[in-house]
Amino acid sequence: MIYRTATIVISLALITTGLFNCSSPKKTTRSTVPVNNPKAPVPSPMEEPAPIVNPKSTAKTDPFLEDLLAKHPNYFQRFLQQRDSFRLQIIYTQIDRKANNKPVFKDYYFNVNPDQYFYPASTVKMPTALLALQKLNELKVDGLDKNTSMITGASYSGQTEVFNDPNSADGRPTIANYVKKIFLVSDNDAFNRLYEFVGQDYLNGRLHSMGWEKTQIIHRLERLLSEEENRRTNPVRFIDASGRTVYEQAMQVNGKPYPQRNDWLGNAYYSRGNLVKGPMDFSKKNRLVLEDLHQMLRSILFPNDVPSKQRFNISTDDYRFVWKYMSQYPAETLYPDYNEFADWDAYCKFLYWGSQKGKLPKTFRIFNKVGDAYGFLIDAAYIVDFEKNIEFMVSAAIYCNTDGVLNDSKYDYDELGFPFLKNLGEVLYKYETTRKREHVPDLSTFRMVYEK
Repeated sequence: MIYRTATIVISLALITTGLFNCSSPKKTTRSTVPVNNPKAPVPSPMEEPAPIVNPKSTAKTDPFLEDLLAKHPNYFQRFLQQRDSFRLQIIYTQIDRKANNKPVFKDYYFNVNPDQYFYPASTVKMPTALLALQKLNELKVDGLDKNTSMITGASYSGQTEVFNDPNSADGRPTIANYVKKIFLVSDNDAFNRLYEFVGQDYLNGRLHSMGWEKTQIIHRLERLLSEEENRRTNPVRFIDASGRTVYEQAMQVNGKPYPQRNDWLGNAYYSRGNLVKGPMDFSKKNRLVLEDLHQMLRSILFPNDVPSKQRFNISTDDYRFVWKYMSQYPAETLYPDYNEFADWDAYCKFLYWGSQKGKLPKTFRIFNKVGDAYGFLIDAAYIVDFEKNIEFMVSAAIYCNTDGVLNDSKYDYDELGFPFLKNLGEVLYKYETTRKREHVPDLSTFRMVYEK
């Protein structure tokens, strides 16, 4: 995804004065998809048969979810018939509450296959942001928290410095503001700065120890760097309001070998302006399988209801900070002032809204993280309707590149991907409105106070 970046290098004096210059955001172009109102009948609840497992692969499909999609052929027939061509994967989670409001989760799968690679794009920013907060918490340094100024240095080729953040209220670069921008507009530079603070070894080691062994986050985004440059992350220094250094971290180097992979995509690709025939090698690019992404989101939103090893070691305040900006619209934000999204509340809300423009209802919120690159659209979302007391989770990935050519900037996002995710969210939501619940959920935990 191409988003506003926020790296301006100026003198250290500007950190304490709060002076900064605003940079122009980079734009993405998306067509507006009209709202669809599914008229097909919604299926009644049914017994839960065992998932279908394709003997030639590890793909999982639950008949319930397949049947639900099949009842809307005007939306999904092509995708059902060409599920593998679209590399389509869906996980839908029903959430029921016990009398004490404790959630109970029931997962349904469609064509979910951890061995079918998709490029995770900006979804890798979600676990990176959480582990940046966790690392701060684990350092246990007086005066060091997510609001402490973080100065990024440079000690190796390809590294760039950051002394201020023109998108923060006072010009200071902080972990808090980087996390905020990641969830509001999926800012690439913000991710790169957190990747550099966390470090490749800590980042992947912690995720693997939490049970997500297939995950590999091994490069920055929107920057063409070598493997060695990505293995090395910038030195950083945290300073207090008086300019005193409270914590300093030298350049980190991950010398561990990467697991061998065999991930190839496409029929051809452009490299340095030249068309190369044959598939493109993604074996040294980021990887995040859908089941892990879905579980990471559950761990963030329901930390007390996942195995202890999958809980991020952050404070209650940090959790609520993340929840706020996962669900806040860009136009509800004071800093940065995202004027370009004043009439696009659904920016970065692919499921249910697609690329729809305009203002959205305040009682309907989506806590999520999206990604789009190389023809892939991905969204992992917790959808909440506070007025109707509805909640559910859905994660989906789809490949929108019918010509099979990569790096040509000709992907079928508007024609195929956004309408599909919009319709998927709507159909699941409509089904949720008919589903019987023994106990009405108390969703007050997720009611956030937004900035405006």
